[in-house]
Amino acid sequence: MKARKPFKIDLYLLAIAIVSAFLNGYNIWEDKYANTYYTEAVASMLQSFSNFFFGSLDSAGSVTVDKPPLTFWIQTAFAYVFGVHGWSVILPQALAGLGSVLLIYFILKPTFGVKAARIGSLVLALTPVVPSISRTNNIDSMLVFALLIGTWLLFKGIRNQRSRTVIGAFAMIGVAFNMKMLQAYMVLPAFYLCYVLAAKVNWKRKTAVLAGATALMFVISISWAVVVDSIPADKRPYIGSSETNSVMNLAFGYNGVSRLTGEQGPGGGGGGRDGTPGGQGGFGSGMSAQRQGSDGAAPQPNGSVPTGGGSLDANGSLNANGQAVAGSADGGAPSDNGTVPSDGTANGAAPSTDGSAPNNGSAPNNAGVPTGGGVNGSAPTGDGSNGGMTAPADGSGAGGFPNQGGFGDGGRGGFPGGGGAGGGMGNMFGTGNPGVLRLFQSGLSGEASWMIPFVFFACVGLFASFRFQSFKRMRFTQKHKEALFWLAWLMPGMAFFSVAGFFHQYYLIMLAAPIAALAGAGWVELWSAYRGGTGWTSYLLPASITATAALQWYIMQNFDDKIGKGWSIGVAAAGVLTTMLLLTLKNGVEFKLNRVIGAVSVFVMLIGPAYWSLTPITYGQSSMTPIVGPDGASGGFGGGQGGFPAMADMGGMGESGGIGGMMPGQSAQGTQGAQGTQGTQGQDGQSADGASQDGQNGSAADGQDNQSQGQPGLPGQEGQTANGAMPDFAGGMPGGMGDSSINRQTLAYLREHNTGEEYLFATSDYNTAAPYIIDENEKVVTLGGFSGSDPVYSVEKLEKLVASGKLKYFMISGSGGGFGGGRGGSSEVTTWIQEHGTVVPTSEWQSIGDNATSEQPADGGFRGGRGGSMTLYEVKLQ
Repeated sequence: MKARKPFKIDLYLLAIAIVSAFLNGYNIWEDKYANTYYTEAVASMLQSFSNFFFGSLDSAGSVTVDKPPLTFWIQTAFAYVFGVHGWSVILPQALAGLGSVLLIYFILKPTFGVKAARIGSLVLALTPVVPSISRTNNIDSMLVFALLIGTWLLFKGIRNQRSRTVIGAFAMIGVAFNMKMLQAYMVLPAFYLCYVLAAKVNWKRKTAVLAGATALMFVISISWAVVVDSIPADKRPYIGSSETNSVMNLAFGYNGVSRLTGEQGPGGGGGGRDGTPGGQGGFGSGMSAQRQGSDGAAPQPNGSVPTGGGSLDANGSLNANGQAVAGSADGGAPSDNGTVPSDGTANGAAPSTDGSAPNNGSAPNNAGVPTGGGVNGSAPTGDGSNGGMTAPADGSGAGGFPNQGGFGDGGRGGFPGGGGAGGGMGNMFGTGNPGVLRLFQSGLSGEASWMIPFVFFACVGLFASFRFQSFKRMRFTQKHKEALFWLAWLMPGMAFFSVAGFFHQYYLIMLAAPIAALAGAGWVELWSAYRGGTGWTSYLLPASITATAALQWYIMQNFDDKIGKGWSIGVAAAGVLTTMLLLTLKNGVEFKLNRVIGAVSVFVMLIGPAYWSLTPITYGQSSMTPIVGPDGASGGFGGGQGGFPAMADMGGMGESGGIGGMMPGQSAQGTQGAQGTQGTQGQDGQSADGASQDGQNGSAADGQDNQSQGQPGLPGQEGQTANGAMPDFAGGMPGGMGDSSINRQTLAYLREHNTGEEYLFATSDYNTAAPYIIDENEKVVTLGGFSGSDPVYSVEKLEKLVASGKLKYFMISGSGGGFGGGRGGSSEVTTWIQEHGTVVPTSEWQSIGDNATSEQPADGGFRGGRGGSMTLYEVKLQ
C-alpha cells in the first residue's frame, strides 16, 4: 500500500489566498443593495417556495429574473442565514472567486509544478476582472468557479483513467448552464479536445464516455427549463427577458445567440436589459441616437448622431439630412441653436448649450440628455472622446451628441452606437469596436488583457519542443495536452468577445482562468529556457517582459489625468530595465541572485494588474455592471457606486446628472466642477464659462425650485447636493437604474390604507419595488420585469388580480406612456389603471425634498424615480 504524503500548507499559496480574499471581500459591507435587480429577487425568493423555485423577481411570482435560479438559490441560502443585505448576497461570489484562485493552483501543480501553480493562482487573483465581479452579486464569478471544478475533475479523471470522474466534469458544465446558460458551453471545445488527446483508452471507450458525458450534461442543463416550460403559463411566472415566455427561448435567444448578434428584441422598441431601460424615450426605442427611430429611420452610415443637435420628431425619426426634426415629442437632443421650446412642454427636450431651460418651470416628462454634470461641470457637447461628452473651454458649442459611433468612441463609460436593426445593442456598453484588436481597446483592455502578450510568448515556449511528423505520430507530452486545453478555452473566448454584439466588460472573466494557467505554466518554461542560455528560446522571457510592460503602459497612459503619469512611465521603465537586466545576465552564467531576478520579472508583469485590481476598492464601481479602472464608479449602469442618474419616466438619460454616472458639480476626474449660480425659476444656473449647471430646476409636481449645487466627490464617485445627500424622491427610479430608497411617508400611507390586500402595491419596474421588498419584507408586484417591457400582465389578468381583493394600489409613471413601450400589453394595462383608478393626491403619500423622512443609500447612489413623475392610483372594482 502506497503511503500518502503528509499534507503541508504552502505558505505562498496562503499569502495569495489572503490577497484574493481582501480584493474580493474588503468593504463589501458598504454596498447596500449590490445589484438591486438580483437582490430583490433573493428577497422575493425568501417569501415563498414557489418564488424560490422559479427565481421570481417580485413577491407575487409575476416574472422571473433573466437568468436561471441556481446562483440565486445559493445567495438565498446565505440571505436566509445572515439576512438580506448587500454583503450577504455578495459573499458567495467573493468565496467563489477565492475558490477559483485555489483551484488553479491544484489544477496546475501536478503537471507543471509548484512554481507554475503559485504564479498561475497569483495571476488569477490579480486579474482585475476577477475581484471586480467577485465583489458583486452578479453570476460570473460563480460560473467560472463551477467550470474550474469541472476542469479539475476532467484532469483528475484522465490522469487516473476514471470515466465516472470525467462524466462528472461534463456534469459540472450542465450545472454551470443553470447559472448563465449558453455562456457555460464556451469551454466545451477544450473539454472535448483534452479528453480525446489525453485519455489513455481506445477510441471505442473514448466515444462511449464522451457520448454518456454529453448526454448527462444536456440533461442537467435543461432539467430546470423543461420542468418550468411544462407548467402552464398561467400557473407560473412569466419568463423575464424571453420573447415567448419560455426558458428554452431565453437560453438560446437572449442568453444565447443574441449575445453574438447583439439583438435583444423584436423591432426597435423592445427595451434593453442588463442595464438599459426600455420603452418610450429609453435606449430601446426613443433614442434614435443609439439605434434607430421607432419608425425605422436609421442613423447615419457611420453609426453616429448629427453633431448639429436637433430634437426627435414625434416618431423618434431623423430627417433626410440625418438631423433630428426640432420640436420633438419624445426625448431628444438639443435643437440646432441649442434651445428648447419656450413653453417647456416638450417631452425630453434637452438642454441648450448656454444652460437655458424651459422658462415655465416645468420638468420634462421624458428627459433625453442631462442638463448638467458634464465633464468638468460643463454642458455635454463635443466629440465624446473617451466615452464622455466634453464641452469647449469657452462654454460654446452646438450641444450635439458625439459623432463617433453614437455616444463616444468605445471608451470607458461611453455609449458607442452600433448599426443594425432589430433592437441590436451593438457597441452600447462601451465594449469597443468589433475586430481583431477589440480586447486591446480602452473599453476592454483593463479587464483581463494585461497578460495576453506574455501568454503568447509562453505558448511559443511551451510548444517549442513539439515536433510534428504526422497526424498518426504526434507525440504530445502531458504539458502539451494541458496547455492545449487552456488554449482551446482561451482562443474561442477571445474570438467571441472580439465580434460579439451584446455583452458587458465583466464577461471577460471567462478569459481570466486560461490566461492565468498559461501564464503560470509558461513562466516556468520560459525561465528554464532562459537559464539554459542557448538557442532562440532563451530570449523569449526578456521579449515577453518587454511586450507585457508595453501593453501595461498603453492601458495605464489613458488614465494619466486621473492617476498621474508616474504609473504608466514607471511601468514602462521597469519593463525596459528588467529586460536589460535579463539580457545582461543570460548565457547560462551562474548568479547568486537567481531567485531575485525571477521574482522581479514576475513583479514587473503584475504591477498594472495589481493596481487595477485595487481600483474597485479605491475608486468604487457599479455593482450592476462593474467596470475596472480609476473611472469604474462612473462607467456602469446604476447599482452600487456611480451609474446613471434618474431615468425620467424611463425616458433616456435623467436630467440631474451627466453621462456614465457623473452627477451635478462633478468633473470627469471626480473633482468638483464649477458650481452654478442660482438660476431664475425653472432655469438651470450657469457656471462662469457659460456651461449649464444644475441651479434651480422646476419640479414637474409643483413648479418649485430646488437648489442642487455640486459638491466634490471621491475619485470617480458622485458629487452631492448642498446638504450632503442626494435628492429624495418617492418610489423607485423607472427603467431599473441606480439605487432606490424608501419614502417613509409613502410606506406609512400604503400600510395605513391597506384593508387586507395581500400586496402593498404594484409598480411598473423592479427598482421602485426593490427597497420595499428588500428592507421592509413587504409584498410588491412588478408589472413589467426588468425594464418594464416584459408583457407580464394582460388587462384581463390584472383585472382578475384586483377583483380578488389582493391588490388595489398602483404606483406608475405619470407620463402615461406604458411601462416600456415594449412587447405588447403594457400600454393597455397602463390605460386600464388610469381609467379605473383614482389618483391619490401627491401631498397625502409623497414627501419630496425632505431627506429626513427617507432613508439614504449607503453608497451615495441616486434616489428613486423623479418624485413628481410617479402617480399613485387606487383601483377598486365593484
